Amino acid sequence: MLERHLQVLRMVIESEPIGIVKMSNETGYPHHKVRYSLRVLEEENLIEPSSQGAITTEQTAEFVDELDEKLDQIVDKLDEMKIEETVEVEN
Repeated sequence: MLERHLQVLRMVIESEPIGIVKMSNETGYPHHKVRYSLRVLEEENLIEPSSQGAITTEQTAEFVDELDEKLDQIVDKLDEMKIEETVEVEN
């Protein structure tokens, strides 16, 4: 679900204003799922409706920057946790 919300947000950012039908056709998600993602994003003030379709808000860019930063930190942490070499067990 989170992936869908982020995909819908990405489409709004890249193609605003954009409507439910176009998003549904391009993503393959049913209209009701796109509508739900739009509602969640609107409740978080990341998008807002317009007569032509969904558009971004003033908070969108800041949210995306913070999200990207947090994801980079998670990726770095996961890289640190990798075991690079196979440890041989000595009998």
